[in-house]
Amino acid sequence: MAASPDARDTPGGALVSVHVVPATSSTIVVAIDVGKNVAAISATDSSRRRVLPPTHVALTRSGLDSVVTRIQSASDAPIQVRVGVEAAGHYHQPVLGYTRPSGWELVEVNPARVAEQRKIFGRRRVKTDAIDLDALTELLLAGQGIPVISRSDVCAELSAWSAHRSRRVLTHTATMIQLTTQLDRAFPGVGTVISDLFGTGIGRLVIAEFTDPTHLTKLGTKGLIAFAADHGLRLEHPRAERLVAAAADALPTPHAALARRVIARDRILLDDLEAQITEATARIAELIPASPFATLMSVPGWGPARIGNYAGALGDPERWAGPAQIYRASGLVPAQYESAGKRRDGHISREGSVPLRRALIELGFGLRHNEPAAKRYAADLKLRGKPNRVIGCALAHRANRIAYALVRDRATFDPGYWRREES
Repeated sequence: MAASPDARDTPGGALVSVHVVPATSSTIVVAIDVGKNVAAISATDSSRRRVLPPTHVALTRSGLDSVVTRIQSASDAPIQVRVGVEAAGHYHQPVLGYTRPSGWELVEVNPARVAEQRKIFGRRRVKTDAIDLDALTELLLAGQGIPVISRSDVCAELSAWSAHRSRRVLTHTATMIQLTTQLDRAFPGVGTVISDLFGTGIGRLVIAEFTDPTHLTKLGTKGLIAFAADHGLRLEHPRAERLVAAAADALPTPHAALARRVIARDRILLDDLEAQITEATARIAELIPASPFATLMSVPGWGPARIGNYAGALGDPERWAGPAQIYRASGLVPAQYESAGKRRDGHISREGSVPLRRALIELGFGLRHNEPAAKRYAADLKLRGKPNRVIGCALAHRANRIAYALVRDRATFDPGYWRREES
């Protein structure tokens, strides 16, 4: 039977052009629902006869080998086997790396499609391994799923470093919040004098040396200026006076001593996190020129961190049919309701990849503050009364189109071309 082109959902929610091969009379579909250490597996032929009933096997080489042996022994004639695995974070990755028999096709199925199929079965609120396997089987027999494509080493490493950096940034932010909370207990009022404790040298000095306000009071204004100079910082006299005055008037909580001990430990963690973030950013910057995303460095406001987040969330750019599919997969498209010829658009759907949505918004933010045409576009939207969230989505949409075109065409950013496109 000839394969027919069609559009199917990717595990991230995208639409790509794939060749859908419906089950033939000699087809066996194998549904795999993975867990952390165990996988539920069933096999069904095109006439919906169970070749292998739902079975739990260890997610190991020997466990999968036993399943392959049972399926191969079920038919003497040559068979076409289509294996479908539900994309489940990193749990399904060992299945993708398993060396399957020659001719066996392996596809990934979007978990959202499996949930939709359960709803069709009337079991939306009933989730068991057997029901999930039935849903997967129906999708595979209908030709759903996308073939698994080996990712290039540079894209895989870029994605790994980007994910590592994102996790460290989130932990860094949480640690700063925790440290600020403890500082409010140890030295209340310091934030009224130094608004940015972590972004200024004097703020860092206070966190490191003066969490006990009595020490700062004893040092005095001239002593504080001299102490800062010894640490390579220039502190103006008026600010030094305000700091000493705030220290003299501070009212630490009864547990200020405990808070200072916690701050000392959080400072060590913060320094380590910042070192790891710097290392990851440097490695991403080294990888980008050798990746399909190299040309994105030509866009104003797009540095290694933003490009790395985009590359890590997008994955292999060749699996996307166009920018509209990427935008849809990010969940930035508006929710729609249409009935009897009437249509109502709502807020963004938020159905899709959260990392991709954040990456596109960050790219749009970079454009808004660094690219002249994007600045004018954002200012025009502001004048028309659009709220910031709408402007953010509009700039993300623009950034999405630019990024896709530059990666697809291996072209550098041409401001004149994109000004003409927007006019």
